[in-house]
Amino acid sequence: MQLTHLGHSAVLIEVADRRILIDPGNFSTAWHDLRDLDAVLVTHQHPDHVDPEHIADLLAANPQASVHVEPQVLDAVDLGGRGVGIAAGTSIDLGAVRVSAVGGLHAVIHRDLPRIGNVGLVITAEGEPTLFHPGDSLATAPSGVDVLAVPLYGPWAAMKETIDFARAVSAPDGFPIHDGLLAERGVQLIYGRLSAMTETQMPDLRDGSAWTPSA
Repeated sequence: MQLTHLGHSAVLIEVADRRILIDPGNFSTAWHDLRDLDAVLVTHQHPDHVDPEHIADLLAANPQASVHVEPQVLDAVDLGGRGVGIAAGTSIDLGAVRVSAVGGLHAVIHRDLPRIGNVGLVITAEGEPTLFHPGDSLATAPSGVDVLAVPLYGPWAAMKETIDFARAVSAPDGFPIHDGLLAERGVQLIYGRLSAMTETQMPDLRDGSAWTPSA
């Protein structure tokens, strides 16, 4: 497995001869020129996870890619008729890669704001590490996760919850995501606390380099 953090929540996963992109949102542009994708996955409808202005260009440049999204995304974003819903509790196979959706609801931002759907995505392939990308929810902690994508900050999150989430998942490896609203001092503060207060080893992948987890 090789992972590339492409900014905020966008992650490119290369595993078992598949190139899979998760959450191409509008807080990053590094995914705009990706080609030869086998699948595009979206955890929920917020634009920092699926960019309504540029998703059509990405899909046009990758006509062979399947598109699997949290079901509410189908009504919220124009995917050119290519999207297929993946609801919590279901799974799909992309060749030798299995994608399982967990959770179901976005984290609470404020009690006055209606909650939307959100699926965490568990990526597995025989002989490879298991990756968990939670989208915007810390409510579900799947077992058997080797690599955790850890959201550093959102209007729905607090550091105490993030630390407890990482402890609950208890993955040996991980890396920070969802950092687009943080200045450098904020990144270092939360990243430092996670490193000191959890057992998960988390390299900083913000330079866009590909990383092979040790798990």
